[in-house]
Amino acid sequence: MTPQPPVPGYEISHDPARLDVDVIHTFLGRDSYWSKGISRDVVEKSIARSLCFGVYRGGAQTGFARVVTDRSTFAPLAGVFVLEGHRGKGISKWPMQTVIAHPDLQGLRRLLLLTSGAHELYRRFGFTEIGNAWRFMEVRRADTYRDEVEVG
Repeated sequence: MTPQPPVPGYEISHDPARLDVDVIHTFLGRDSYWSKGISRDVVEKSIARSLCFGVYRGGAQTGFARVVTDRSTFAPLAGVFVLEGHRGKGISKWPMQTVIAHPDLQGLRRLLLLTSGAHELYRRFGFTEIGNAWRFMEVRRADTYRDEVEVG
């Protein structure tokens, strides 16, 4: 069951046909700190291979969350945002409530995310700092999107 919107007039959906890829790509590629310069093609591929949640007001997309998951054991959460004009109303908590409650994400062994500044938001939903960070390893390609940034 989808939690009720914190503000009347908003709705949330995990229907991929409703996602506004232009809005998502613009935010991720231009306004986010974590994927600045990401190409539309990469955004489209990431959406196609994930469980995505769109937040809408009057049919226009105002927020987004994406879960990359096998729907049985593991799920990294990525790309969570609420557009500037819709912040400060409790909207950011709503996609998180919806993700946590989604039937395909129940019984997972691990939900994981990376964040640089929203720790308090995510703590409300049970996320904690990794206790044994030494167990996690990564191949990090920091400049992955740099070549994709349009100049001019």
